[in-house]
Amino acid sequence: MSSMIEYELERTLSEAVARSLCRRALLTLRCSSVVLVLLPLLLSAKIYGQDTPDYFRQNCISCHTIGGGRLTGPDLKDVSKRQEREWLTKYLMNPRAMIDSGDPYAKKIFEEARNVPMPTPPGITPDRAKKLLDLIEAESQLEESQFKGMKISTAPFTDADRAHGKEIFLGPRRLEAGGTACVSCHSMHDTPALGGGRLGPDLTNIYERLEGRAPLSAWLMAPGTETMQPIFKNHPLTADEINALVAYFESATAERPADASAGRVTFLLSGLVCAVLGVFFLDAVWKRRFHSVRRSLVEANTSRGKS
Repeated sequence: MSSMIEYELERTLSEAVARSLCRRALLTLRCSSVVLVLLPLLLSAKIYGQDTPDYFRQNCISCHTIGGGRLTGPDLKDVSKRQEREWLTKYLMNPRAMIDSGDPYAKKIFEEARNVPMPTPPGITPDRAKKLLDLIEAESQLEESQFKGMKISTAPFTDADRAHGKEIFLGPRRLEAGGTACVSCHSMHDTPALGGGRLGPDLTNIYERLEGRAPLSAWLMAPGTETMQPIFKNHPLTADEINALVAYFESATAERPADASAGRVTFLLSGLVCAVLGVFFLDAVWKRRFHSVRRSLVEANTSRGKS
């Protein structure tokens, strides 16, 4: 009788625990669903709630200036005088579609940006595009726009500039805004034995490929690739850092790019050497341990034999 009562109590307790766990799971699932539904709305509200200057500063200034010259994209000063607002609005809504449609002016912008397509601005709407164009027109009428951007140095490069640039590239000298060192994704002709990163291209001849100081400086001021743009959007290089990096790249113009296979071979050989040394080390440690155990056994047997 008592065992049946105990069994019923255990069963009732188990069912109660199971129901409690199910309720908690359902509550967690509902909360997660609410978060997933509300998160996009909150993010959209943040985008749509921005005033136009803040929106331009966050989403456009990495590739464009207003009166400060070309970066990755064209200088937008008086852009509405170069093209109709209707066309500009359509382009802002979907730049890639305009390029793919074969539109001559869109293709010209694409080619002048060294085949880097303009991404569709986040949260763009016809009303947002209209406000952006109004802002650009208003800023174009000013003697100096707040979106003019930084001034690129034209002073001759020095050995100190080149040494500074190499330190920035390799990482010993940290970037002021906290950006990632170039060597994380790129290599150069004089990168140390294990080589640089392989996510981006070798930059040994980048000065020549981008046709000189001004275009390369503009590119570093606002990198337009899908990989670099999010990294440096909130961690931009300073004018001094850009000048130093360009000086370093300029000094490598006549060099040959690093051999990617050499870095891999060095890495493989280093791994093999470390593995061999590790085996010898472990063998020495284990051998000493084995001898100490065996010695005590031998001595114990010897003492028993003598007795």
